[in-house]
Amino acid sequence: MHRKIIGVIGGSQCTPEVAELAERVGEEIARRGGIIICGGLTGVMEAACRGAKKYSGLTIGILPGNEKWEANPFLDVPIATGMGDARNVIIIRTADAVIAVDGEYGTLSEMAFCLKFNKPLVGLRTWAIDPKIVHANDAVDAVNKAFDLLR
Repeated sequence: MHRKIIGVIGGSQCTPEVAELAERVGEEIARRGGIIICGGLTGVMEAACRGAKKYSGLTIGILPGNEKWEANPFLDVPIATGMGDARNVIIIRTADAVIAVDGEYGTLSEMAFCLKFNKPLVGLRTWAIDPKIVHANDAVDAVNKAFDLLR
């Protein structure tokens, strides 16, 4: 069995409070031996990767553009796609489970792909669009629920 790959999705811009939540999510994923996959840019994505690196976690970014240098500095594996928002499908298909932290319409589209592909989805201060989304109270709760959904 492979290490669990947890998608962390959320806005490329976020408040300091949301960044702190995302960083804690990244820390907890790494502490549990999980791998983070995200969009590889700023905001929630960068904060989650920064948190994971505190515990030597592995981070993968599926970038919308053509250049790996566009990635946030906490990525281990930047994958340049040149696909724009279409790269969201790759993130969701690759993840074993997904945690949505806050977010706007890009996050909403990723959440819709989770629902379409029957991918386990945990929401943390994000869209409440479907009863299949498991809502969490805090970062630790979100990561625990994501891993529990994979049992």
